[in-house]
Amino acid sequence: MIPATSEELKKKSFIIREEVFVVEQKVAAHEEFDEFEDESHHFVALDENDNPIGSARWRYTEKGIKLERFTAKKTMRGMGLGTAIVKAVMEDIEQKAEKGTYLYMHAQLPAVPLYLKFGFQTKGDQFDECGIMHYLMWRNL
Repeated sequence: MIPATSEELKKKSFIIREEVFVVEQKVAAHEEFDEFEDESHHFVALDENDNPIGSARWRYTEKGIKLERFTAKKTMRGMGLGTAIVKAVMEDIEQKAEKGTYLYMHAQLPAVPLYLKFGFQTKGDQFDECGIMHYLMWRNL
């Protein structure tokens, strides 16, 4: 998992997001790709042939830092990729943000156990976002 700091790497992160969210999960492309792309810190995971297999992004908001767009290629799930992605993003945030910063995300239900391992807690009731059930999850840095 590496920061997608070049346009080429950012495009690769978009490719896997389109595959997972738009094609597999049927999220509308205009909802997946939004006005926050330019201000977000993007990450991409690549296989041995430099093909994208995972992605994530985080960004500053008025509430704190929002973690978003965590993906893992369907064939790579259950192999530790999700853990590696969250770990890389959290390490990046820890280097850039102040201790005590509020971190939050809208977590799809199957991913909740993964985020719990990183100290996130659910808050409130489940809610629908883009036809997929989520929990608000949060923790302080």
